Amino acid sequence: MSAHVPAASGPAPAKASNYRWVICALLFFATTINYVDRAVLGVLAPTLVAEFGWSEQDYGVISASFTLAYAIGFLFAGWFIDRVGTRVGYSVYLTVWSLAAAAHALARSVIGFSIARFALGLGESGNFPAAVKTVAEWFPKRERAFATGVFNAGSNIGAIVAPLLVPWLALTWGWRTAFVATGLAGLVWLAFWLPVYRRPAEHARVSPAELALINSDPPDPPVRASWLQLLRFRQTWAFTAGKFLSDSVWWFYLFWFPMFMADRFGVDLRTIGLPMVTVFLLADVGSVSGGWFSSFLMKRGWSANGARKTAMLICALCILPVVFAPHVEGQWVAVWLIGLAAAAHQGFSANLFTLTSDMFPRAAVASVVGIGGFAGAMGGFFMNLGAGWLRQHTGSYAAMFIMAGCAYLAALLAIHVLAPRLEPARLDGS
Repeated sequence: MSAHVPAASGPAPAKASNYRWVICALLFFATTINYVDRAVLGVLAPTLVAEFGWSEQDYGVISASFTLAYAIGFLFAGWFIDRVGTRVGYSVYLTVWSLAAAAHALARSVIGFSIARFALGLGESGNFPAAVKTVAEWFPKRERAFATGVFNAGSNIGAIVAPLLVPWLALTWGWRTAFVATGLAGLVWLAFWLPVYRRPAEHARVSPAELALINSDPPDPPVRASWLQLLRFRQTWAFTAGKFLSDSVWWFYLFWFPMFMADRFGVDLRTIGLPMVTVFLLADVGSVSGGWFSSFLMKRGWSANGARKTAMLICALCILPVVFAPHVEGQWVAVWLIGLAAAAHQGFSANLFTLTSDMFPRAAVASVVGIGGFAGAMGGFFMNLGAGWLRQHTGSYAAMFIMAGCAYLAALLAIHVLAPRLEPARLDGS
């Protein structure tokens, strides 16, 4: 019997690498650090108020310094990162915000904390433009939404990590250590980013098959639109109005929730962790379910206009009960009311962001989001100033929570008036 001779075969096809998900993981951790650094002040606010004798208006000025700088930073971050590239641009912005976060430990006055917050806002404004651009460089269009969702999850994770980590650091080594330790975490991330990041075509860990997948989309049609041109469209103003009104409330929750819980229910640094974790875990659930619901309606035959606005209306109605938060007796009733509002905010926001791709071509979406981001941060600036003034002069949080409860219905009304059918903007003039 003759021996069996295996049939000749060609070389096995090269296995596609998945290195793009390593890059996405780095974006996730950067976004987590970004939100931890901005949330540290809110967690420590009752402690700092007691130590430095700040008034509510003082704290409002310090908080508003961050949102003002964040808004200003949005005007330039995308342009700078486009000019120098994501590797260098991300590195510059992360270094600035990390050093600014650590510099809070050196502050001794309202002015000192305000300067540190302003520098932190300028630095942090580069995170989302850099991350979105990185996703565009490393992922085909069919994967970009998921990749963006993965790194954006770092924002709520950061808001959850802060109340768990910061009290332990502050109680063990002092509040200054909390600022230094969280700030230096960004420099640790940078030690991974700089050696790892290259463009896909230049990266030794990216296989030819993965590179072909990344570059599989046809090029976008050339559409050029400046900010001044985009401001001529009602659709731009619809999105901008929605961001201005709704983001202002989110900034209020982020910076004032610990102060509210301390003033109203006597919650301190040892007990703030679980209430904050609860609120931001609920926000995570709302972010996913709010976006899912409008997609579910569209799959059942609803128009984008009907599905998006119905989802946003339900979210806006779920937020209304938060007006009772300052008046309830049990602290956990207030936590659940604010948690429901935070969840509905994220559901509202998920649909609000999607309106840009419903009404604008891909090449203009980032610019429209930049305009809306500037407006949202300015809303946070005025909300923080107003919250401090109102708390100091009325002795109550009632007015802020009334505004927080009603802002989303006002935002949806403005969107519907300005874009009643979510009709596409005709950037080509046709």
